[in-house]
Amino acid sequence: MAQPSTTTPAEMIAGFHALSDPIRLQVLDLLRDRELCVCDLCEQLEVSQSKLSFHLKTLKEASLVRARQEGRWIYYSLNLPQFVVLEQYLAEYRRFSSILPVRRCQDAS
Repeated sequence: MAQPSTTTPAEMIAGFHALSDPIRLQVLDLLRDRELCVCDLCEQLEVSQSKLSFHLKTLKEASLVRARQEGRWIYYSLNLPQFVVLEQYLAEYRRFSSILPVRRCQDAS
């Protein structure tokens, strides 16, 4: 199965790992419409800044979010091209993996 040449297996693992946590999924949902600063994310998610920072770090390491600094504020937004990479990876299973009928085991007797 061919993977995009710009994405390493470690980056794929990081991407799917980042998607495995409910708080990180909530962060991504909030960022669907617009970029948000940490204070807005903390308020909407009702979590501490330290807890949110841990999750944002995981999302950034997976390249699922981008951060930009404006003055003393950091604003986060989705990195849509990385979502496309993960989506294409999953699409390979759907496209090229035929679903075979169950093969029954032979009786040993």
